Amino acid sequence: METKGLDFAAIPQTAVRVITQPAAFFREMPKTGGFVEPLVFMVVLGVVSGLIQAVLSMLHLSVAGGAMTGIAAIVIMPIAIAIFGFVGAGIAFVVWKLMGSQENYETAYRCCAYTSAISPITTVIGIIPYLGSVIGILIGTYYIVMASVEVHGIPAKKAWTVFGIIAVVLSLMSLSGQYAARKFANEAARFQQEMEQTSKEIQKSTEESRKAAEERGKAAQKQSEEMQKQMQEQTEEMKKATEEMQKQIEEMQKQKQ
Repeated sequence: METKGLDFAAIPQTAVRVITQPAAFFREMPKTGGFVEPLVFMVVLGVVSGLIQAVLSMLHLSVAGGAMTGIAAIVIMPIAIAIFGFVGAGIAFVVWKLMGSQENYETAYRCCAYTSAISPITTVIGIIPYLGSVIGILIGTYYIVMASVEVHGIPAKKAWTVFGIIAVVLSLMSLSGQYAARKFANEAARFQQEMEQTSKEIQKSTEESRKAAEERGKAAQKQSEEMQKQMQEQTEEMKKATEEMQKQIEEMQKQKQ
C-alpha cells in the first residue's frame, strides 16, 4: 500500500468537515483510492480518542478510572479502532448489500473509516452513565445513514429503518453491558472494603493476642521469680535448721565427754 501523497495536516480539516457537513462530505467522497488514507485517518482519530480517554481515566471520569487505564487507552484505542474498522466495514458492507447497494468493500470501508471522525466526541459523551453510550450510538447511526444515502444511494427512510433497528439493539446491548460492568465494579469495591475490614479485624485480633501473650508471659515470669524466691528462702531456712541441729549434736557430744 502506497503512503505517498498523504496529507496529515489535512486530517483535522477532514474530521471537521465530516462532523459539520456529513451529507456534502459523503456525496463528494472518492469511492476508491486505496485503504491507506482512510486507515491513517482512523488511526490518528484513534490516538486523539485515546488521549481523551487517558485524561478522563486519570480524572476518574470514566467507568474504568486510573492512571494505568489511561496510559493503556493511548495504545489500545488506536489499535482497536483500526481493527474494528475492517471488521465493522465488513458488517456494514453486508448490510448495505442486503439493502441494495452496488458499491464494493473498499467504498464501505472508506465510509466507516471517515465516520470515525466522531470518535473523540463520543469518547467525551461516554462519561455520562448509561445515556452517554446511547447518545454515541445514535450519533454514529446518523452519520452511517448519511453515508447510506449519499454514497450507496439507499432511500433515507429505508436507511433510517434498518440502521435504527441496529442502533436499538446496540443500545440495549450497551446498557446491559454497562449495568453488568458497574455492578461488577460495585461488587468489587464492596468486596475490597470487606477484605480491608477483615484485614483490620485480623490485625486487631493478632495485636490483642500478642498483648495477651506478653501479659501471660510477664505473669508467668513473675510467678516463676516468686517461686524461685520462695525456694531460695526455704533453702536458706533448711540450711539454718541444719546448722542448728549440727550445733546441738556437737554440744551433746561435748557433754557426754
